[in-house]
Amino acid sequence: MFTPGIIVAPASATGGAIAVIRVSGEGSIALCDTIFKGRKPLSCAATHTIHYGNIIDGDQIVDDVVVAIFHAPHSYTGEQSVEISIHGSQYIASRVITLLCKQGARLAEPGEFSARAFAAGRIDLSQAEAVADIIAADSQAAHAIASTQMRGGYSDSLHSLREQLIEITALLELELDFGEEDVEFADRTRLSQMLAKCSNVVSTLVESFRTGNAIRNGVSVAIIGAPNVGKSTLLNRLVGEERAMVSDIAGTTRDTVEQSVIIEGIKFRFIDTAGIRTTEDKLELMGIDRTMKAVERAHIIILMTEPSVTFEHIEPTEKQSVIRVVNKADTISTAELTDALYISARENEGIDALRKALRECVDTTALYRGDAIVSNARHHQALSAALEALNAASTALNTGISSELLAEDIRVAINHIGEVTGGTISSDQILHSIFSSFCIGK
Repeated sequence: MFTPGIIVAPASATGGAIAVIRVSGEGSIALCDTIFKGRKPLSCAATHTIHYGNIIDGDQIVDDVVVAIFHAPHSYTGEQSVEISIHGSQYIASRVITLLCKQGARLAEPGEFSARAFAAGRIDLSQAEAVADIIAADSQAAHAIASTQMRGGYSDSLHSLREQLIEITALLELELDFGEEDVEFADRTRLSQMLAKCSNVVSTLVESFRTGNAIRNGVSVAIIGAPNVGKSTLLNRLVGEERAMVSDIAGTTRDTVEQSVIIEGIKFRFIDTAGIRTTEDKLELMGIDRTMKAVERAHIIILMTEPSVTFEHIEPTEKQSVIRVVNKADTISTAELTDALYISARENEGIDALRKALRECVDTTALYRGDAIVSNARHHQALSAALEALNAASTALNTGISSELLAEDIRVAINHIGEVTGGTISSDQILHSIFSSFCIGK
């Protein structure tokens, strides 16, 4: 997948007080000794120790640094590794990397450190992908999902289920060797229980994807209603800036306007939509069509009306949450609907209550409890295929199908479960596609 050798890359952004340069590969400690001068050579030091000294270029001191060394296999990559903390100058970082490359290192490819960790068995594929997710996390909830996954998350349970299925499959295939004697090595009752257990675990993970994917990419919230009801004003209030154009002219919003904001650790993607009404304006009709498509994709729908005005132009699905909001509450004395939030977007009244209602629509109990939640589309696809194969195996078992065909269904499930952790992925092209999306230094 990646060529061997000693690799080097910046592991942090420059421009701050400190920057870190990461080196990994057999002989990396000795290589760093060629440009490091301290109280003693790094090659003589124990693993997981820190050393102060200078990076030198001939007789010239480039920078005073702190160096951490890690002996194989007790490092992130499973190889000899060195982390050099320098002053956060782009010039110093470039010069140190240039010196290391002159001594025989090469610049790491994107994701190569994590790819080496995966190849060495230090992490599985789902944990490697979680590294990239942690870096990309832009909310507390997204960080929590990635952290759980990086610590093992559902990997441990999937490894266990996969091993049990492999054991059952081995017994079924053993029966084929004694086909003429009509014996059963795999207890059918135990097999049925095992398949049910596996299906429950995998089904729970598959169902968690809707929440996990929304938290990772942002919970989509469609603000819909008739023209001039105050949707754009509400969007501006929720995000705290004048993001959407506000006008008294009906039909001002012709296209969807999207803006993200964090509410109590959850990223919400608010979508201001075109007002829904009967019109002959082609551009406005196109905006209304996009509104309906936004509603279909939304996790939460804010159904916005005015006092004494009803609006029932949508049919939400069972999985969509709907918050009814009555705007311009400052113009009335008593509430007419008991199941609605009364606000005044113009006067900024009731907005905090709406934020609270939005947050309550996203159940993060399992997330902060540390339960595994699937947020990766590749994992969801593999687990969905595994669940389909497990259901087929359960159906086959109940119909008394042959051991050979039953084993084949279970084998398909095993392979799909293994795709999540990398247990069955052998294609260099697939692995390269995954790791090349990482940043350099990871």
